[in-house]
Amino acid sequence: MTYSILLDRYTRLLAAAGSVFAIRRLPAAVTLAMILALATGILPGSGAVYAQDKAPPPVVATVNINTADAATLASSLKGVGPAKAEEIVRYREAYGPFKSVDELTDVKGIGNSTLEGNRAIITLE
Repeated sequence: MTYSILLDRYTRLLAAAGSVFAIRRLPAAVTLAMILALATGILPGSGAVYAQDKAPPPVVATVNINTADAATLASSLKGVGPAKAEEIVRYREAYGPFKSVDELTDVKGIGNSTLEGNRAIITLE
């Protein structure tokens, strides 16, 4: 960032912050440090997010729909809460283990969109 861009940001932020902060009461160096910290995103809540601040993407684990309990199904499958997870377990207990992933749409409350959103992590073994 060039000096002229920083100076421009400082000038605009100083004008905007004049009514928010009692800038005239602070020493110039403190005011400049505060404005530059806000402008460059150093302070928390300033909106800037750096690569090292981002959380790593969650590890996608597979879910065996033939052996997982309702709590595991509810926490692992997108769009499946406790009620739908209980329905999956009830279906499995009534009809036996799933023979294909597509059979999951036979469960009450599980549609094609839920199945497609989770197909990559669903296993049968």
